[in-house]
Amino acid sequence: MATTLTPAPAKKPDAPREPRRRKVRAPRTAGFWTYAALIAFLLGSLFPVYWSLVVASHDNDAIGKVPPVLTPGGHLFENIARVFDTTAFGQALFNSFLVSSTVTVSVVLFSTLAGFAFAKLRFRGRKGLLVAAIATTTVPHQLGIIPLYIMMGELGWTGRIEAVIVPGLVTAFGVFFMTQYLSSAVPDELLEAGRMDGCTTIRLFWHVVLPAARPAAAVLGLFTFMQAWNDFFWPLVVLTPENPTVQVALSTLASGYTTDFALVLTGTVIATVPMVVVFALLGRQIIGGIMSGAIKG
Repeated sequence: MATTLTPAPAKKPDAPREPRRRKVRAPRTAGFWTYAALIAFLLGSLFPVYWSLVVASHDNDAIGKVPPVLTPGGHLFENIARVFDTTAFGQALFNSFLVSSTVTVSVVLFSTLAGFAFAKLRFRGRKGLLVAAIATTTVPHQLGIIPLYIMMGELGWTGRIEAVIVPGLVTAFGVFFMTQYLSSAVPDELLEAGRMDGCTTIRLFWHVVLPAARPAAAVLGLFTFMQAWNDFFWPLVVLTPENPTVQVALSTLASGYTTDFALVLTGTVIATVPMVVVFALLGRQIIGGIMSGAIKG
């Protein structure tokens, strides 16, 4: 008697399992104490500026009053006129704006060029030159004052604004900063694609590197402008009292036998306005760069 083998029934394929859904937690909102701390920090940061404006709008006798005066007065325009009559403050503002704007544009341009070369181009001695540039930041600025003053004297620039502009046209910090930024912000594949399309190195820098370096250039430009605007020691050494910068003019206002604080703080308020304007212009680029980096990450 023959036995027949019946095939085993085929197993039904298992249904695909649905992936587990992670529970998304609702974002936590800031509490009362967070806002209170932020408001306190903001008020503490703005109080010196407000106090300078209050003192600048009063005469010098109002500073010693008890309790202190906390509301603006009506002597602001009178004190502004006194500032311009006491020193060459108009010339100082022009000199500082010329120095700061020229140095800022030069530092951003040359630092971006050098950063692009060090980060993306391959040439002999690249690492050694970068290390040498960074090593110059360890030398105190005061050590170079005497030889720099002798050099300015040989060039005939003593007392002239060129003596303040030329030594600051490029900085080692700017070169290092832009090198670090461009090494990660500009992919090598993008540069290779540009070269395949026939772009020269200059066109790559102008059309590819500069747009990518805009957020870092805004940060570097802001820092450079503030440093050049607030520079005091070298302009004091090389310039004359008739051709000062803002910080030298402010020191002249405070150099009397008795200090007129209303006069000094009025000049300080005037000298603060350009930095606020520059920050307002460059702040959008800085915030935009931070937000774009956060979205890409």
